[in-house]
Amino acid sequence: MALRMSRRPAVLALLLSVTTAGCGGGGTQGGGSGDDGKLTVWLAVDARESWPELVDSVNERFAEKHPGVEVDIQYQQWTTKNQKLDAVLAGRGVPDVVEMGNSETTNYIINGAFAPLDPAGFEQSDQWLPALSDACESEGRTYCVPYYAGARVGVYRTDYFTEAGIDEAPGSYPELISALDRLKDSLGADNPNFSALYLPGRYWSAAMGFVKDAGGEMAVKDGDRWKGALSEPASVAGLTTWKGLIDTYYRGDRAKDNGDQPAVVGQGRVGVFYGNTWEAEAAADSRSGGDPKLKGKFATFAFPGPSGKLLPPFLGGSTLAVPAKSTQRELASEWIRLFTDRQSQQQLIEANTLPNNTDQLADVAAGGINGPAAQAATRGWVTPLAPGWTSVEKSNILPEMLERIATGKASVQEATREADERIDEVINER
Repeated sequence: MALRMSRRPAVLALLLSVTTAGCGGGGTQGGGSGDDGKLTVWLAVDARESWPELVDSVNERFAEKHPGVEVDIQYQQWTTKNQKLDAVLAGRGVPDVVEMGNSETTNYIINGAFAPLDPAGFEQSDQWLPALSDACESEGRTYCVPYYAGARVGVYRTDYFTEAGIDEAPGSYPELISALDRLKDSLGADNPNFSALYLPGRYWSAAMGFVKDAGGEMAVKDGDRWKGALSEPASVAGLTTWKGLIDTYYRGDRAKDNGDQPAVVGQGRVGVFYGNTWEAEAAADSRSGGDPKLKGKFATFAFPGPSGKLLPPFLGGSTLAVPAKSTQRELASEWIRLFTDRQSQQQLIEANTLPNNTDQLADVAAGGINGPAAQAATRGWVTPLAPGWTSVEKSNILPEMLERIATGKASVQEATREADERIDEVINER
């Protein structure tokens, strides 16, 4: 499960006047809400690739209640989904259900793209993970339903731990530092390319975990407006700790991100990395640039933070919304209800995916690869729900700030002050 990066919608200004249903239409590619007896659902390709049985079973259950309604599942690529959605929202042939990354929802919601939903109509809504449900809310109303989540954890080479004399995965921050020191001393002494901890400079979600752990924030709301908060003392403290880990344990290009992390780890010169659980498998898969010889040599642990609690992970994940122009709102809500109910969430767990609620996190096998992720998810966070946060991401403010810090081109104080100034220029844009 990759991070769902926000992209600023190009046509959202056109949606301000589109807050009620009743627009007919249909028949255009990607549409269908105006076709009687048809429900058009846009899901990301993850569902087709990782849990197709869930999609089939929900469609079967839906058909039992609505035998005359055809459900048309259309799978979308994350890289092009929002561009396509913007285009159809400007017309009439809209899908009836759309999957959104939890960092993508804010601009669509505040510009009236999605219909309000009653959370009481969905199972376990009182236990939805906050990093998902908060992204669905605006001014006391709910506009989408949490679907699934993914939390980053520590991933380590079990054979390297054995070689370094480390008996078990670290359960505290001091134990983590001790393990990294042992890896560095035993495996990095004669290998200048070995990283006890793989932590590239532009890996912003990892760095922001240390900011959150120290009590800092990327941005805060001040009255009716948002402003950057990276130069505040707590945020600076978190980034100073992050920089210290890079200086001590990471040997590699500090001006890169984590996009090719599985391939780099697959080269065999990494003891521990911070990532998604699926990256452990990808590092041993040649299709991802990994090494098949490493299969079975990775394990995971809940990454501890300097605060004494688990390092708060960016909680990537998805939500499901009903476009305001849909003429099948009730049917769309019913389909979403089935697709996110307890039975469906259990199927997601069986597919090694985290559920949308805190109650069923307990159903994730503690000893499985996703067990640590379930632990970490309770500390999960999402990017600021500010109207212009998509512009912040599009401007690469965080990665560029982190690169300057990691490469020594600027101090933490200098780089964060500059980043806050840049954030303040765009964060309140709609």
